Amino acid sequence: MIKILIVDDEKPICDLIDLNLSASGYQCRTVQDGLEALKLIEEENFDLILLDIMLPGADGYDIMEYIRPMGIPVIFITAKHEVRDRVKGLKLGADDYLVKPFDVVELVARVEAVLRRYNKTERLLSAGDVVVDVEARRVTRAGVPVELTNKEFGLLVLFMKNKNVALFRETLYEKVWEGEYYGDSRTLDLHVQRLRRKLGWEHSLVAVYKVGYRLEVPQ
Repeated sequence: MIKILIVDDEKPICDLIDLNLSASGYQCRTVQDGLEALKLIEEENFDLILLDIMLPGADGYDIMEYIRPMGIPVIFITAKHEVRDRVKGLKLGADDYLVKPFDVVELVARVEAVLRRYNKTERLLSAGDVVVDVEARRVTRAGVPVELTNKEFGLLVLFMKNKNVALFRETLYEKVWEGEYYGDSRTLDLHVQRLRRKLGWEHSLVAVYKVGYRLEVPQ
């Protein structure tokens, strides 16, 4: 399992990130102090670090300098939005830079993009008795193959990677249909209905009023 270290001095932000990444199938550790983060990095192996800049003990830039020779991917997550701050972080070796406040869907997408770059992505996704082999584009339910269209498969992967997260209709449409969303949700709704029927998710893939849809799975 992919292991991610979340370093931020605000515990609610750590908890929010932890909740969403854990729901997407990642193993997370959180810490609110720079020196404690360095200690954890020495003791454990991480596939990715999400790193705030303003930290007690040692700031994000100091941590980045320390871990750069280790080759661990890093995404800066910070309220510092000036261009010079982004440039400094990227020049130190960070792989991406996300400014607070951020959308959790964007966060998960950026995490996936960086992990793909380092060939550290999870091949298999699962929710209940449904298993998705992302590379082979194969879906099974209780071991029985399920035939999906390309759009249905794209929606399924998005839901599986964002378990228990409400996804906006605009996000779903723009990511799967790769076009701008103009407010007509009939096509999206039909695809979601077919997914529910094919996967037995009538009570798991729920509509969220004025938002979109959420795949609900036990924590």
